[in-house]
Amino acid sequence: MAFKDFPEQAQGVTLLQRSLQRGRLGHGYLFFGQQLDELEALARTLAKTLNCQWPVKVGGAAVDCCDKCPTCIKIDGQTHADVHWVRPESRLRVILVDQMRELMREIQLKPTEAGFKVAVIVGADRLKTEAANAFLKTLEEPPPKSVMVLLSTEPARILETIMSRCLRLNFAGEGTRKWDAALLDWLAQFSALAGTEQKSLLGRYRLMDVMARRLAEMRERIEEELTARSPLEKYDDVEKELRERWEDELKAAIEAEYRRQRSDLLLLVQWWLRDVWLHTLAGGREFLNFPNVAGAERVAGRITSPKALENLQVVEQTQRLLYTNVQEALTLEVGLLKLNL
Repeated sequence: MAFKDFPEQAQGVTLLQRSLQRGRLGHGYLFFGQQLDELEALARTLAKTLNCQWPVKVGGAAVDCCDKCPTCIKIDGQTHADVHWVRPESRLRVILVDQMRELMREIQLKPTEAGFKVAVIVGADRLKTEAANAFLKTLEEPPPKSVMVLLSTEPARILETIMSRCLRLNFAGEGTRKWDAALLDWLAQFSALAGTEQKSLLGRYRLMDVMARRLAEMRERIEEELTARSPLEKYDDVEKELRERWEDELKAAIEAEYRRQRSDLLLLVQWWLRDVWLHTLAGGREFLNFPNVAGAERVAGRITSPKALENLQVVEQTQRLLYTNVQEALTLEVGLLKLNL
């Protein structure tokens, strides 16, 4: 992909291209937004633009890649010697200090076949404190002809010492959030079930079953999509060490994307519960987020405003717990049982 292929991110892309045109590209960037795969594509496009053999130029400066030269193809395939990727690899899906030390060693070397060394830290919010602190000196005093790009869907979780040394570009998209049609279909099912009487445990476990099936489908789809895009599927004849690294990166990428989409699912439920809460306050006001989803009005008619507000706090607490090393099924079960429906 080239920068022209991101029309919904025109504002952030324009700022980046202006820096390229003026020769004022920063050494450290934080790209943040809602979709980690889109952030990766943007970082990849920046790496291609910096090293493209036939770039699109404005005023003599490269502002976009051709997306088809040998260099662009190598960067797309993650086989370019001067473009380095770091992803969460450990059992807890964090970026460890040894990974960052290896990256810093690589970035200090001169480019071997391109004009710029580029380092991309995927899921920078997963940097362990020791890894982040080890990375600080390189971020403060980067070697010449190097660019470091941090990617995150949760920038608030990044250490302020790292944030303050990066130029931040918001790629969250323009306008209000657009929910996937499949997610909205799922919410309609969840809402309709929640709208029925919830006096027995059986009703709650039906809700749990609806959520568990959605999460299982989500993980299966993520595994299929990321495995198909992995270099493991493209290159058979690679060294054992590189293959093992790609396998670890794939496992971590699957887990990170699953957690992100699980967070989106709970956020969707939280926004639906916010509609319920606002309805209890206004006594019949139209629903702001999901006016066409049945079930919310019936729930709002059964509970008080304080109980509706408690629901929002329950989902927030569940989200926080899921960021830690807890058992997912048990945490979700406890959260659903606590909801006032």
